[in-house]
Amino acid sequence: MKTIVFTGGGSAGHVTPNIALMHKLKELGWEIKYIGSATGIEKDIIEREGVPFYPISSGKLRRYFDLKNFKDPFRVMKGVYESYRLLRRLKPAIVFSKGGFVSVPVVLGSRMNKVPVIIHESDMTPGLANKISIPLATKVCVTFPESMQHVNKEKAVLTGLPIREHIRSGKASQGYQLCDFHKQKPVILIMGGSLGSQVINQAVRGNLPRLLEQFQIVHLCGKGNIAAELAGTRGYKQFEYLNEELPDVLAITDLVISRAGATSIYEFLVLEKPMLLIPLSLQASRGDQILNAKSFQKAGYADVMQEDELTAESLQTRLEALYANRETYKAAMQSRNDSDAVAAIVKLIESYSLSR
Repeated sequence: MKTIVFTGGGSAGHVTPNIALMHKLKELGWEIKYIGSATGIEKDIIEREGVPFYPISSGKLRRYFDLKNFKDPFRVMKGVYESYRLLRRLKPAIVFSKGGFVSVPVVLGSRMNKVPVIIHESDMTPGLANKISIPLATKVCVTFPESMQHVNKEKAVLTGLPIREHIRSGKASQGYQLCDFHKQKPVILIMGGSLGSQVINQAVRGNLPRLLEQFQIVHLCGKGNIAAELAGTRGYKQFEYLNEELPDVLAITDLVISRAGATSIYEFLVLEKPMLLIPLSLQASRGDQILNAKSFQKAGYADVMQEDELTAESLQTRLEALYANRETYKAAMQSRNDSDAVAAIVKLIESYSLSR
């Protein structure tokens, strides 16, 4: 039985595509291991999958000044040593990295052990962790066609994004029951990312009575962001975060308001949910979500609103337009010509691990 080690963390988007691959590889008889951060979101997600999880020390890679920048290089060095020793013990045939700061020590440890590495980049341009790791990789899988120009042509492979099969299995009856909704009004799902978005939360709640005249709203508002005074409001259901229940909620969803992280928007694309994307601004990110959103807008999958345009009134106007034109967005999604990302990546994994 061959062993594969997965790595990636820092956000759910760096973890959930790995799960789609894990399920397929398990069916093919692979033994799965995961190396991640002891304190990252990946630990809880992976342990729920029943996959052995090995924590290592890691430091965040920052593009801005922070006192932690003086300590974190030592954490990264410790993580490289821990990864090197772990990989010697686990003896994987290959390592698959989804990116995030925890992946850098694992990729370096793999190189030191002469273990081949396949990297996947979700966004249009590589993040800092993947920029460091790509020169050490055997192959680099990319999500967007535009990404091919940002990666070494000999290494780049356009695969698309692995989507969890679980996300397609939602039951509308359970979604309506969970939210205490009915079928007489359309449902909007609002997602502000793993930690929520204060600006989106405020725009939604600032115009909630008017929104509820036309829509029912499921609001994933982020940890600690539940508005107690709105609990029990008919047609408005708040959650900090959804995991197992998310497919059931998506089954009743007609429109989505979301940030523009690649993993989430590709899942909405597969499920053919018209989207209003509000990407993180350049002040809060490196601009990857802006590029993701522009790509989806160009393809006709989504409308895009920049954060500085967002008000309670502008959100209402754009939502009404999105709903009025929903069939046009759905038609564009139905006409796409996507490959099976899971099958394509699993084929790469198997081909580059044959010699070990």
